[in-house]
Formats: sequence, C-alpha cells, structure tokens
Amino acid sequence: MDDIDQTPGPALVPELAVTDIAASLWFWVDLCGFSIRYDRLEEGFAYLRRGGADVMLDQLGIDRDWVTGTLERPLGRGINFQITVPALAPILDALSAGGWSLFAAREERWYRKADGYVGQAQFLVLDPDGYLVRFAESLGERR
Repeated sequence: MDDIDQTPGPALVPELAVTDIAASLWFWVDLCGFSIRYDRLEEGFAYLRRGGADVMLDQLGIDRDWVTGTLERPLGRGINFQITVPALAPILDALSAGGWSLFAAREERWYRKADGYVGQAQFLVLDPDGYLVRFAESLGERR
C-alpha cells in the first residue's frame, strides 16, 4: 500500500473519447506538454497531467465505451477546455514545429468579474478528435 499515490486529485477530470490513442498522445503529450501519469495502453487509456490540469483519454472500441449517442467529428462540439499554463510560447512553438494549425490565434483578453477584470493571453486549438482546447496565460487583474 505504500506505493499508492494518496494525493487527492482534482474534483473534476474530463475523460475524452478518442479514435486513436497514439495520435491523441502525440498531441496532448508531445505538442501540448502534458505528462502521462499512468496508462493502460492495452485498453486504449491514458491519464494525463500538466500543472493542475488533468485529463483522461479513452480510445473508442477497445474496452468499454460510455457513449450516450451518435459520435461525429468534431467530438468536442459545444465545449472548450481552458487550461491555465505559465507561458503560451512553448506550446505555440511545439504546435508550429509539429505542423499543427490553431483554431484561434493568440490574443489578449480582459474579462469582467465581480470587482474588476482578469486578463489572459490565450489561443485555441483542436485536438485530433475535435476537442477544443483553450490554453491561457494570466495577465493579472485590474480594477
């Protein structure tokens, strides 16, 4: 029991149904800087982490599928996953070197909140199955 990581994880971890675990791992790990916390590749499964963001990938058709309706690309219609990172540049550089195009180019935005504004630099990219990922770098807060 000593070798089991007892550190509590995030309260919410999305599990994305993917069509090709190898292609998804290349995108999430090699291009976007996530690390594999653990995997069961024989089941088409990997648990990934980058900073405080966790995501699970599960390849369709290998083990069991929890699919509630017809799946058509892009699989991530209607949702985007915002992932806060210390700096956008390394991810943008890796995506560019990998020949991966962006869904929306880097921009700086200030969003109103209760007592001021929170700023972030951000860009959006689609993963191999069409999940929309928004990487964000903090620009701080202002009133």
